[in-house]
Amino acid sequence: MIRRVSGAFTGGVVGILVEGVILWVLDKAGIMHILQVTLKPNLSETWLCQWMIWGGAWMLLLVLPLWEEKSFLRGCAFSLPPSTFLFFMIFPGMGKGMLGLSYGMLTPVVVIILNCIFGIVAALWFKMTVKLSLR
Repeated sequence: MIRRVSGAFTGGVVGILVEGVILWVLDKAGIMHILQVTLKPNLSETWLCQWMIWGGAWMLLLVLPLWEEKSFLRGCAFSLPPSTFLFFMIFPGMGKGMLGLSYGMLTPVVVIILNCIFGIVAALWFKMTVKLSLR
């Protein structure tokens, strides 16, 4: 069980790092400007540490025995709770409105896609970790 929890948490950390890098690349490539989304990554140590802890904590959901052989479905499904939390707790608390619409009308779409990538990476990491621990 400890390996499963460790694999799930670490998967969330790796997933959030991948998400942060993708968001940074999208911003630097001008894609976020084209989409008229002003959501910008802050790749400072403080930001990364906070998000890695949150990413790891959210992906503890991977310990649940649901869709274990379907990493893509699993990752996308388990990325919905953190997306919902972001939309209805974090963004309004930051003064960015429900769904973060102050960042732009496509912010919810961008967040859902990026969080789905985060979840898929975490689920694949978890699956790899569990398989390696069975050897």
